[in-house]
Amino acid sequence: MNYWPLLGVAVIVIGFALRFNPVPVVVCAALLSGVLAGMPIPALLALLGKSFVSSRMLLMFVLTLPAIGLLEHAGLREHAQQWMGRLRGMTLARLLIGYLLVRELLAMLGLTGVAGHPQTVRPLLAPMGEAAAEKIHPGLTDGDREEVRAVAAATDNIGRFFGEDVFIALGAVLLIQGFYAQHGIELTPLAIALWALPTAIAAFVIQSVRIWLFQRRLKRRASPFPTGQET
Repeated sequence: MNYWPLLGVAVIVIGFALRFNPVPVVVCAALLSGVLAGMPIPALLALLGKSFVSSRMLLMFVLTLPAIGLLEHAGLREHAQQWMGRLRGMTLARLLIGYLLVRELLAMLGLTGVAGHPQTVRPLLAPMGEAAAEKIHPGLTDGDREEVRAVAAATDNIGRFFGEDVFIALGAVLLIQGFYAQHGIELTPLAIALWALPTAIAAFVIQSVRIWLFQRRLKRRASPFPTGQET
């Protein structure tokens, strides 16, 4: 047995121990193991290219988190809050309902990765929601802020979950089609998507009402008088 290709593992261990850039360390380890295993250089490069293409979506997801972290370190959340504070006509309900509409429409087109919790809700939507809530209730408590963040996260979840079922090429739609086909019921993906459309519309209406009621509760908390005793 040829043990020389295992030197690639040693390269990874040494590179990580010395805190070198992980990407060139892994690539160098792969090249070294391939050469020591007797692979031709063209075949080795083709294998690396195929592996990169097959995992490019995972790579994009992994690179999203450090990019968002750098933006937050540079003050992205603070800038979002300040910008929201200057928009006088933008209320919390308008912000979240507008985001819900855009999120659901994009999900219906299959663009589920355009927005999401790490790249949109945490750095942008939640801080803007807090700034909008402060217009209603300047004395927001930590519990109020957590509730605003929770409503923003729920809005994103609902928009994607109920919108993506309208996209005919979604895996869930094809799974539903296959399940019915096993029981002798033939359905096209388009028919399944059209049946999911009323549910998506109902989810949008229900969540919009919940957002409006949440904004109303914030206004009540900001009022110095109990309900029915305003002067």
